[in-house]
Amino acid sequence: MEKSTFLIIGKHAVVEALKNSRRKVTKIYINEHVHKEINRSNQPKNIFQKTKVIFKSKKELDNLCGRDQINHQGIVGEVLELDNNSLKSDLEFLNKENINFLALENISDPRNLGSIIRSAASFNIDGIIVNERKFPNKSKLLYKAASGAMEHINIYRLSNIKVAFNLLKKKGFWISAFSSHAEKSFTTNNWKGKNILLFGSEGKGLKKNTKEKADFYYKINIKNIESLNVSNSVSIVCHFINEKISQKI
Repeated sequence: MEKSTFLIIGKHAVVEALKNSRRKVTKIYINEHVHKEINRSNQPKNIFQKTKVIFKSKKELDNLCGRDQINHQGIVGEVLELDNNSLKSDLEFLNKENINFLALENISDPRNLGSIIRSAASFNIDGIIVNERKFPNKSKLLYKAASGAMEHINIYRLSNIKVAFNLLKKKGFWISAFSSHAEKSFTTNNWKGKNILLFGSEGKGLKKNTKEKADFYYKINIKNIESLNVSNSVSIVCHFINEKISQKI
């Protein structure tokens, strides 16, 4: 089946897509001033060399973005979707002592997902497992919020994330579910070894049969408020684990 193109928006999203050898960028719509600015900051390499560049005014770029009203920063890219990663195949090449995957259930807001992807890429998470039907893979908002991180982390889109759990448990992974109702703080774990970090949406949380797959349950200790935005929660956990594994804390 032939892939269809879609638009991504913003300097970081488009520039990182251009740098990714796995990503096909078919066209760039760009303001002339932004074109010069990006070329200057990426010298000596001309990152636009292999892509068709079409100069557009701000109004024309606004029209390309449609109703989303996203700040395009003077650049819009037309791209092809990346191939879906194979978790089973990738596991053969992950020869590390410490491996951490995120697994997300019922999280479909593109801004939240983009922020989660950005944090995961920043804090050395090895991949993100998502439900294919819930994941807005061609969303302009997703790519803008991820700020280029979509090009730097493997995302495994599955029809049922519990299929991944069965595979990973056979490979020695432990599943840790995060919930405000858990009794133990996540900071009590040393996070060495192979881990799946399981998060649900702010509203619905995790499904009962998904929770039952977990080996451990953890919470983030907070004061004065009832809960955190899920993207903030993921960022806190990923940062802590990255530092812990690096033996900085």
